[in-house]
Amino acid sequence: MIKNNTKAYLFLTLAALFWSGNFIVGKAASTFEIPPFSLNFYRWFFAFLILFPFTYKEVLNKKNYVFENFGLFIILGITSITIFNSIVYYSLYYTQVISGILMISTIPVWILFFASFLKIEKTNLFQILGVILSLTGVLFIVTKADIQLIKELEFNKGDLSMVIGMLSWAIYSALLRKKTHPISQLALLEIIIICGFIFLVPIYFIEMSFGNKIVLGLPFILTLGYVVLFPGIFAFLFWIKGIDIIGANRSGVFLHLMTIFGALMAIVILGEKFMFYHFLGAIFIIAGITLSNKSKKNA
Repeated sequence: MIKNNTKAYLFLTLAALFWSGNFIVGKAASTFEIPPFSLNFYRWFFAFLILFPFTYKEVLNKKNYVFENFGLFIILGITSITIFNSIVYYSLYYTQVISGILMISTIPVWILFFASFLKIEKTNLFQILGVILSLTGVLFIVTKADIQLIKELEFNKGDLSMVIGMLSWAIYSALLRKKTHPISQLALLEIIIICGFIFLVPIYFIEMSFGNKIVLGLPFILTLGYVVLFPGIFAFLFWIKGIDIIGANRSGVFLHLMTIFGALMAIVILGEKFMFYHFLGAIFIIAGITLSNKSKKNA
């Protein structure tokens, strides 16, 4: 039992590490001028190809179920594959990794909010307070705790777009809770990739039409290799394996490692600085997450 738990902790820690690394690599991609939407396009194109041999039979066998729930799968694909992942890479062109990953850390709280708003789950006072505190933390980061920026409405567009990405992933996760799908996690991921990829195709060509083209060199190959294999495939598989061993509730705690790993790597690798407004935002975000978790335990 202890050995299995140790394996689960290792799998979940690696998953959080790989997902954190996605932000570092996304920021590095901006320095090499790799177009963000094109990077996301190729990430999911190759992820689809890798998963295809392992999932196509199950997807075909469940085709009636897929068509019956096609609208839901389209929304899941748009909010996760099309919007969230594209916006993360786009935002990192303009904002710090630390700012982005702190905002992303509020997603569990926003999932509770949208699950309540969409009448998927009930909410209570603790969850409402958690949303308010987390939102306050995000506002400190977006405004850099500067009243003058608020008066002049001069915000970093990377921070603002990351907020959209944050809310998009929360909607995706809330809708994912709406029903239990009678298919494997890998097949479900493949279906969502296909549904989101459909909408990535025109975005990719629009980006290309503005002259933002991929330069097929070592930086692009290494970047693509990482985002496809590590956050795209390995992290997902490790996460499923960890949940299978110790359960979803205990596994959820490991998501908070993303913030720690991401901030440390941003400081050490990218030379970013942890500013005072990051500190203020983190305090409110942690308080919001803590309240939300307390509400779930008491429910």
